[in-house]
Amino acid sequence: MTIQQEDNLKKGKFYIIENNKQIAEMTYTYAGPSKIIIDHTEVDESLKGQGVGYKLVEEAVAFAREKALKILPLCPFAAAVFKKKADDYNDVKA
Repeated sequence: MTIQQEDNLKKGKFYIIENNKQIAEMTYTYAGPSKIIIDHTEVDESLKGQGVGYKLVEEAVAFAREKALKILPLCPFAAAVFKKKADDYNDVKA
């Protein structure tokens, strides 16, 4: 299962495609040059309980670190993950 990314410097998403169908995604929007807002996470029912949502958040955190960005997790799922892993994600949380 490979997480892919699209980014046009205004919006972007991390997503997984299987059998030509998108089965998971986490979308974000840029808020200025140094911050992204995670606004939506959705995982197909077939992937529930496999930690796919967490993996999408991990990809966003790695991306933010690489690009020196801060993340504002407005999506309820992403916000819950950031709260649960506060110590690990403090460096990127807006």
